Amino acid sequence: MIEKLFKLKENNTTVKTEVIAGITTFMTMAYILAVNPSLLSASGMDATAVLIATCLASFVGTLAMALLANYPFALAPGMGLNAYFAFTVCGSMGYDWRVALMAVFIEGLIFIVLSLTNVREAIFNAIPSTLKKGVSAGIGLFIAFIGLQGAHIVVANDSTLVSYVDFAGNWHTEGICAVLALIGLIITVVLYVKKVKGSILIGILATWILGMIAQAIGIYQVSDGFYSLYPSLQMTDFSAIGKTFGQCFKADFSGVTVFNFIVVLLSFLFVDMFDTIGTLIGVSSKAGMLDENEKLPRIKPALLADAIATSAGAVFGTSTTTTFVESSAGVGAGAKTGLASVVTGFLFLIAIFFAPIFTAIPGFATAPALIFVGFLMVSSVVEIDFNDLTEAVPAYLCIIAMPLMYSISEGIAIGVISYVLLNLICKKAKKITPLMYVLAVLFVCKYIFL
Repeated sequence: MIEKLFKLKENNTTVKTEVIAGITTFMTMAYILAVNPSLLSASGMDATAVLIATCLASFVGTLAMALLANYPFALAPGMGLNAYFAFTVCGSMGYDWRVALMAVFIEGLIFIVLSLTNVREAIFNAIPSTLKKGVSAGIGLFIAFIGLQGAHIVVANDSTLVSYVDFAGNWHTEGICAVLALIGLIITVVLYVKKVKGSILIGILATWILGMIAQAIGIYQVSDGFYSLYPSLQMTDFSAIGKTFGQCFKADFSGVTVFNFIVVLLSFLFVDMFDTIGTLIGVSSKAGMLDENEKLPRIKPALLADAIATSAGAVFGTSTTTTFVESSAGVGAGAKTGLASVVTGFLFLIAIFFAPIFTAIPGFATAPALIFVGFLMVSSVVEIDFNDLTEAVPAYLCIIAMPLMYSISEGIAIGVISYVLLNLICKKAKKITPLMYVLAVLFVCKYIFL
């Protein structure tokens, strides 16, 4: 049954490898169970309801990806999109969160249509091979940067924007977290070099255990923003889901102009589309899933699964659900089929019952996995032809834009615009496909009007 459904032998993998990889992906994504409720509650939504909605949306989306496309990609409410939802749409724009959920729901329906009509697939295939390599490397730097932040190795700085942690001044909070993350990174790399199965997952668990030991002996101290590393055994209040489920259909549009609603809708649409495409390009490229023409087989059902998850998530009560870049952690652990996604999806479902346990996994414990997988992905940069600057420079701009602008979609936008402009100016227009012109114009319009 499992072999027939997921074609394990054909993909040169085993049940054990897929299960371990699926658990690894979940562990690196588990932070969303804590972050998403925290962010969306700022819009007036109930935190417990959002947590349950997050689990349900992730389960539905990830299972759809497994069964429709047989890919080891996991889905959850996207970072960045949830912040835009809470602080821009519901914050500075002042819209009710139900209106924002309706925008997300409609966005998902539009994506379903676009996925069935080959539009999103055409966009994926139109992006040049060199730029795809740049996207993969850029995502590598991006998730490594996320890991460095989660470990408190990289912190905010007024004069230089970012800097390294003050080990001495904040030793019992940020300092010890950074040290534990670095130790976890060494453990992960050593295990990976020695070809130990599940090395990335072991690295996460080992770092977490070291953290609990540090808390027990007083090196790590609980304070404002730094919580106990020991998991709570309390159960989730399931009745809370009623506070968000189906609320998008009860949105009050009085005072909301059609134009402003379209702006919100298009903003969600743009960011989600290119975040998803960028993630699929980056993860599938590094995993060797692209064919000889640099196309991803079964991309239509993969994009369809993503679109279904977006609308389903809005009904449950969460912001845009999208393919997660942390799926690369599972791919790095050996995932090749949808079986890994099934494991990840069911862990999200189980997390509803034991959410307090999973939310106890600290950012510094998952950081080693993100930093190391970032290294694995950034290695695709060696496949870029640096002798042809009209190919290499757009890829380079794409790579540096993702971590510095903190957005996969912005990296793709910069890469596409620069690719078209450079090749036009250098009289190499034959390389540019018609769809690349369209994308470049759309991205320019996005910066002007959105």
